[in-house]
Amino acid sequence: MNMQKVMTRMSHLVLPISVLLLLIIINLIKGADYFSITVVKGALYGNIPNILFGASELVILTIGMTLVTAASQGQDISIGVSATITSAIFVLFVINAAEVTLVTIIAGFLISCVAGLLIGAFNGILVSIFKVQPMVATLILFTGGRSIAFMIDGKLSPILANDISNQIGTVIPGVPIQTPIILTVVFIIITAWVLKTTNLRLYAQSVGINPSAARLNGINPKKIIFLTFLIMGVCTAVAGFIAVNKAGRHDSVNLLKLIMMDAILAVAIGGNSLSGGKFSITGSIIGAYTIEMLNRTLLRLEVEPEAIKAFKAVFIIILMVVSSPVVRDFTRKIMDRVRTLGLIDGVLKRHAPETAAVSSPGSIKRKEE
Repeated sequence: MNMQKVMTRMSHLVLPISVLLLLIIINLIKGADYFSITVVKGALYGNIPNILFGASELVILTIGMTLVTAASQGQDISIGVSATITSAIFVLFVINAAEVTLVTIIAGFLISCVAGLLIGAFNGILVSIFKVQPMVATLILFTGGRSIAFMIDGKLSPILANDISNQIGTVIPGVPIQTPIILTVVFIIITAWVLKTTNLRLYAQSVGINPSAARLNGINPKKIIFLTFLIMGVCTAVAGFIAVNKAGRHDSVNLLKLIMMDAILAVAIGGNSLSGGKFSITGSIIGAYTIEMLNRTLLRLEVEPEAIKAFKAVFIIILMVVSSPVVRDFTRKIMDRVRTLGLIDGVLKRHAPETAAVSSPGSIKRKEE
């Protein structure tokens, strides 16, 4: 019974894990050395470390997108632009500092987090107070946000020419794991701790499933939706911080461009409903790494970069069809029918000897006597 409960709880992970395994098999067919890892200047490099490194920003943004989707029943399409604005503020603070130290970097990061909170508050007010559909509300920043970042940059692409930023974007001497991977793991641990020690998960799911019922149970839907957008703002600041330190410079035009599409897809791959309600952070994280592996797999298969979007579009269509409610209901009916037939066969087999004994000629003769 306990095993059955575990399988039920893990059922939402079937889709992301299946897609991930399929990509692993494809890569292994392409080359058996796929899991090989080398050490370069004391740091680990290879396909797996590169996937973990490349998906750092996407994982963090996907966590925020999952919470926003669960509570608001919609998606924030401005996350890439928001990260561009917060990272522009971070870079502006650092390059204008008299001396770049660890304290300077931390202070700049905290200021960018405040900017992320303000952006999240702006989107959250539109959605929670004014009842604007999330995608429409966030379309405002999606349209004009990069111009704001461009003005913060001073119409330039400033360079972070300091050792600390370089180590944050690559590796710290003596540490074999790349720094963005470490920061992502720390962020995941903090998120897991918050969801474990607070009622955020329960409240977000309740509001996403039925706001009216949540209100009757003492939960304020406006506050919960607003809170999830604040968390999304912090996620954009962290992702922008990692991205700009990776690049070593700020590019208002291309930094995290169109990453919101990958984040939405990662939420869907993770087995979460895009119409809100119950969610799985674990599934979304697996979905984010799956998207990064898909991108690198297509490049490994020598697909032209321009054609990758077309392949991803086909992949998204197949995924949406497979995970659609119609297909799920059909699969559930088939599985129920298989279980029913299995039970019937089991009952027939169990009672078959008794029936044979009763209907045998010997038994009939003994009954007549």
